[in-house]
Amino acid sequence: MPFSRTARGWFPAAAAVFAAGWGANQFTPLAVVYRTQERWPAVPVAAMFTTYLLGLLPGLLLGRPAANRLGRRRVVRPALAVSAAASALLAAASVEPSVVYVSRPATGFAAGLVLTAGATWLRELSAGPEAGARRAAWATGGGFAAGALTAGALAEWLPRPTVLPCLAHCLLALLVLGATHRVPDTTPSASAAPTEPLLAHLWRGAIRHPRFVRVVLPAAPAVFTASTVAYVVLPPLVADRVPGYAPVFSGVVTALTLTVGVAVQPLAARLDHAHSARATLAAMAAVIGGLLVSAYAVHGNSAGLVLAAACLLGAGYGLTLASGLREIERLAAPKDRPSAASVYHGATCTGFLTPLLLAVTAGAASYPALLAALAAVGLLCLAITARYSRRDLP
Repeated sequence: MPFSRTARGWFPAAAAVFAAGWGANQFTPLAVVYRTQERWPAVPVAAMFTTYLLGLLPGLLLGRPAANRLGRRRVVRPALAVSAAASALLAAASVEPSVVYVSRPATGFAAGLVLTAGATWLRELSAGPEAGARRAAWATGGGFAAGALTAGALAEWLPRPTVLPCLAHCLLALLVLGATHRVPDTTPSASAAPTEPLLAHLWRGAIRHPRFVRVVLPAAPAVFTASTVAYVVLPPLVADRVPGYAPVFSGVVTALTLTVGVAVQPLAARLDHAHSARATLAAMAAVIGGLLVSAYAVHGNSAGLVLAAACLLGAGYGLTLASGLREIERLAAPKDRPSAASVYHGATCTGFLTPLLLAVTAGAASYPALLAALAAVGLLCLAITARYSRRDLP
């Protein structure tokens, strides 16, 4: 389908993806405010973070088929409205904490829709597939990083630290909603659009392949385990080392983790090899190294080592995500790849449970011991992936 007439509309579509990523990650520095200033307990705050997953997973799975049936614009614009409303609701958290349990899933659902339908829209509005993929990656990563960094800065230096960051994102989402009003839709015609259910091709393609189970799946949870340990778990544990700057420090750690994660993804393409899993193995090694540095950082109560751990964990996050998608490209037929990728993204989202798991078990062991145990689990997954790395090649 030629998109020369619609290429000019790619920027508002990129802004929509950016705004969705912003809303998804603004909670990270706010969680530090809830912990250090509002004195909320660790387990409820971790549970609030994790409820995002309840909306994200259905959003990711429904975004593509909904966009094919209803149109990219008709999915993205209502999702932006939901994201804005969720941020407005989150602004009331300091008065009524329970609203977070509604706001976070709504934010996740909106983000899942936009990160699938909006990214597809952006790629189709771009001049070529490579430019579109690059813009989608940077809009997503930029939104994640900017949301955390801006929310941390607003919470640090302006009054009402739990309110103004949320209202800032609400305003951004509404502005982008207006900007996308006249952007052309790129949805294929009804005759060209796929009409089969979402899971129709999965069991004929990547998901039932032994390599998916033995190589891709063991590494999948490491994607968001790496990132959430870096920017959810670590900053509150060293908050006393940055007195008065905990929210902005959390934002910096989040932005650093995600920026490194986006920047290293081209390296996964260089490491990728059709007859081995060396890109995945290198990615998991980076995650394990990052977890060990994290354990040492918490043991030594070092903010500097937290930044170093964030770099390693960010590299592991980006490499694991990119290498897994490379494997999906080889295992699935072209028509099955979007659905298989959605299932893979769902598997990676299990890593969002890590902060809650650590918070719940913190009474039984210290955080350095728990992080070292996570590294041991990662080493076991690395061993499984290494054992089957040259088997069941497509």
